[in-house]
Amino acid sequence: MNYDEFADLYDHQYDVYRDDLHHYARVGEQARGPVLEIGSGTGRVTAFLARRGVDITGLEPSARMIERAQDRAQRDGLTVKYVQGDARTFSLDQRFDTVIAPFNALMHLYTPNEQLQAMENIHAHLKTGGHFTFDLYVPRFGKPHTLRHEGETFHAPDGSRTDVFLVQRHDKPRQHITTEYHVDTTAPDGTLKRRHYTLTQRYYTRYEVEWLLRFAGFESPRVTGSFQGGPLDAHSEVMVFSTRAV
Repeated sequence: MNYDEFADLYDHQYDVYRDDLHHYARVGEQARGPVLEIGSGTGRVTAFLARRGVDITGLEPSARMIERAQDRAQRDGLTVKYVQGDARTFSLDQRFDTVIAPFNALMHLYTPNEQLQAMENIHAHLKTGGHFTFDLYVPRFGKPHTLRHEGETFHAPDGSRTDVFLVQRHDKPRQHITTEYHVDTTAPDGTLKRRHYTLTQRYYTRYEVEWLLRFAGFESPRVTGSFQGGPLDAHSEVMVFSTRAV
């Protein structure tokens, strides 16, 4: 997934998402050394932790996302280190006390080989006993092949209005969900401009993640169904994993 063209819309969509921030802030504040964030995007989580004094580095494959993240840090008066790289192949001259991968970052690993390569690489960048915490959404999807508007409307200072519509396709054998975004911006004079983006994610089940972690050298994880630590059950929307490198 190339997020360069998607970065501006991503920032509009998720800048106000707060559900996970205090969870990752607790993780970062409890770390006994530097923290690495996998898939740091436009710096939503990174900046939140940096404001709390966490020594955090953001790893992100998209140059445009890093540019947005650096703008955010500058706006907030923060000094944050960002590194362009892929979870599977990044190589840093540093081992971390804690690695986090918020907001479905690992869902851009599409095959078992890619997933294992990333997990082993993350393990290699952790100190022995270092913590690895991440979240994934529970795979539930809306009606496929149906154009829908999920309440995302943005108003610009010039009076224009942007509405986000989407269509989803579900590839069950590969556990892929592909979302086609149709982004319509209507100018004050009624002129309509449409942009199109495609996002493919590879979703997980709980127990495949547990086995993947153990195969990559992590201990059996603690799994919760909320950022507040509640149990994973039929009503959970997220799976939150916490484990350590052994």
